[in-house]
Amino acid sequence: MKNITRFEATQLLQKLIGQDLRKLADKNNITVFKNEKFNKGWAGLTLEKAIGIGNNCIQASNGDYWELKLVPLLKKNGVWKVKETMAITMINADDVLAKPFEKSHLFDKMKKMIICGRERVDNQESSSQLLYVNSFDLLSTNFWQQIKEDYELVRHTIKTEGFNALTGSMGKYIQPRTKGSGHGSTTRAFYARVAFVEIIFGIKEI
Repeated sequence: MKNITRFEATQLLQKLIGQDLRKLADKNNITVFKNEKFNKGWAGLTLEKAIGIGNNCIQASNGDYWELKLVPLLKKNGVWKVKETMAITMINADDVLAKPFEKSHLFDKMKKMIICGRERVDNQESSSQLLYVNSFDLLSTNFWQQIKEDYELVRHTIKTEGFNALTGSMGKYIQPRTKGSGHGSTTRAFYARVAFVEIIFGIKEI
């Protein structure tokens, strides 16, 4: 495991574009299926292993914190489409109430990210080509104000209606959604909507 800057990581990841992550996973002994259970994080672990880092929230030696995210894509009518929303960070009601957007975990996570897109072929993950590697800096984009509004809506809802009033229908770019299996889950997390991730990749126009 080593500490590298986001610029260095981006360069290393871009060299992997076009490679089959399933083959890389096998090469690096990353478990994809075990006892018929699917390891949903296998592709992210594979990328981390391939560039020599240890987890998905990295601090380089110069203090450069950055986040690595990976989403699956499907080809529809010859065009790549993001398959699902992208989890960003868990929602802690007390923490959200106490902190404005600029001091929030959501802001910290989105300040510096590398967002990758991989091919989703089938349920067996028989292959998975790395397709996109994009750096994302919230502070240097035009999305800042809307994402702040999405966060403040969550904050206001928790304050006035309670944590359980949060639903996935809220937010233009960032939604508060149930995290975990089953309809009885009481946890929530911030997710980037599919359309927003497609904008980041340049698949979809604003």
